[in-house]
Amino acid sequence: MNIVHLNEINSTNDYVKKNMSELKNLTAVYADRQTSGRGRLERKWIDSGEDNLFLTIVIKPDTDDLKNIPNLTQYLSVVLSMVLEEEYNLKPQIKWPNDVLINGKKIAGILAEGTTQGGKFQGMALGIGVNLNTKSEQLDLIDKPATSIFNELGVNVNREKFLEKLLEKFCLLYDNFITDGFPFIKKYYEQRAMFLGKEITINILGELHQGVAQGVTEKGSLVLKENDNNRVYYIGDIL
Repeated sequence: MNIVHLNEINSTNDYVKKNMSELKNLTAVYADRQTSGRGRLERKWIDSGEDNLFLTIVIKPDTDDLKNIPNLTQYLSVVLSMVLEEEYNLKPQIKWPNDVLINGKKIAGILAEGTTQGGKFQGMALGIGVNLNTKSEQLDLIDKPATSIFNELGVNVNREKFLEKLLEKFCLLYDNFITDGFPFIKKYYEQRAMFLGKEITINILGELHQGVAQGVTEKGSLVLKENDNNRVYYIGDIL
């Protein structure tokens, strides 16, 4: 994997989108500081210091079959969970569709943005922010419960080592995922899915739906039982 290291940038996703034509597939772009980071639904991702990870992976598949591309955020949530388990002995949970939590607090956010040129898919900027060494006083500035590896374990995390392990795991399983899609990771995703079997409320473009999470489909969509009827949601946000 090619690696691009930047000192400061408004957003690694924006950098990748702007330079997509020049960047090779599976190039990893990370920055010490990110001044305008954002998450899903245009939420602001707070820059909590250069000891944390601000990363975007360039996705330019060598195939015209793009049906599995939308599930790459869920793939990355599983990959990150595996790294947190194997390297740090943590017990991450996944909140649909792709948030990663530790003890009910968010430790990472994932955002995928596609680019087109002449109406043709050019590539995807697959971004992730991970709280590695964020201290408690910085976590308190975040508007929702958040944590970091340091906050959980009390030890400093080497960012470059963490990046190496994350990219290694990502590349190890990437070809299988691109070929097989969400079914390839479904059991790993479900093992860590904290919402399954629980009554939840989801926000879909401002409209709230409440019910019991029955499961996820072969395409990674949420199955919600509402008033004795199962409904499938492709987008949304668990509150």
